[in-house]
Amino acid sequence: MTVQELPGAGASHRSTQPPAWSPRTDAAPLLPDPEPYRVLGTEAADRLDPELMRRYYAELVRGRRYNAQATALTKQGRLAVYPSTVGQEACEIAAALVLEDQDWLFPSYRDTLAAVARGLDPVQALTLLRGDWHTGYDPREYRIAPLSTPLATQLPHAVGLAHAARLRGDDVVALAMVGDGGTSEGDFHEALNFAAVWQAPVVFLVQNNGFAISVPLAKQTAAPTLAHKAVGYGMPGRLVDGNDIAAMHEVLTEAVRRARSGGGPTLIEAVTYRMEAHTNADDATRYRGDAEVEAWKAHDPVDLLERELTARGIIDEAAIQAVREDAEAMAAALREGMNADPVVDPMDLFAHVYAEQTDRLREQAAMLRAELEAEDQA
Repeated sequence: MTVQELPGAGASHRSTQPPAWSPRTDAAPLLPDPEPYRVLGTEAADRLDPELMRRYYAELVRGRRYNAQATALTKQGRLAVYPSTVGQEACEIAAALVLEDQDWLFPSYRDTLAAVARGLDPVQALTLLRGDWHTGYDPREYRIAPLSTPLATQLPHAVGLAHAARLRGDDVVALAMVGDGGTSEGDFHEALNFAAVWQAPVVFLVQNNGFAISVPLAKQTAAPTLAHKAVGYGMPGRLVDGNDIAAMHEVLTEAVRRARSGGGPTLIEAVTYRMEAHTNADDATRYRGDAEVEAWKAHDPVDLLERELTARGIIDEAAIQAVREDAEAMAAALREGMNADPVVDPMDLFAHVYAEQTDRLREQAAMLRAELEAEDQA
């Protein structure tokens, strides 16, 4: 049956206009700036807080040394895998330092440096990647959610925690980190949609490091920027230079403050670059050239801040040397901790699967216990 054959259809039918309609939100204030926001090397750098910048510089140097040491541990067989954040340290450290103690950080598998900057022991941060334990730390103690290996699954969790905290009247903001590849996952859409509808106190930080393993951003999205995606959900989108730690601090601080005051979520795209391979198991030369990497080295986050602070007299050679020595001490402690053979109880496999073990799980635990006892008696 066609439309013309429907009852009432014919010459007497006249189309009617829909009721008056207007957009729920003015899109203009939600749109990101056309260029990534920058501070270092601009007039905005005149307002830098020297004490804060010295702290950020120390954390950047420690972060770079942490990355180098963790990568070396993979070559020594002490780590099964390590996703380096060399080149992304400004994103990682700013994300950790803008949060209050009661806030929550929701990292991806690449964000161990953010967890360390928030106060987690480096050995505990790497325990998951070592294959020794599910997480390696108590999430409630540090307010750091378990490192998320599946892409973007931590984002809905962040929204749920933040929404629940607001319903309870708790002063809590959740900051969820994800890579550009994670924005292609359904979890990304679901998290942003719920966060905006509920006006949850969440900040979404997308580290756009150019590649989802070997897939460049242009093969994932045709959007002008990832920050533009915020408009479709009804939240502000911010575009920031992810290698400029002063800019990262300002943008993240503003977004956290907005979330805490009831203003709802913000999507931030930090434009950065993954200097090293996706992990130690990846050969990045198969999908990008050396010239591209070299071009980004000129925009290294550690060097950017060091040049700015040196030129302004905020740090000198003695301060730089002291920071490097502190970083070396951290690396030595990390090596010592990772070189100690862990004490692993195989029965722990069954300890944290369910609050109450199922019959099947108890049977499996009994089988393993019997096997271990038989080995001990052999």
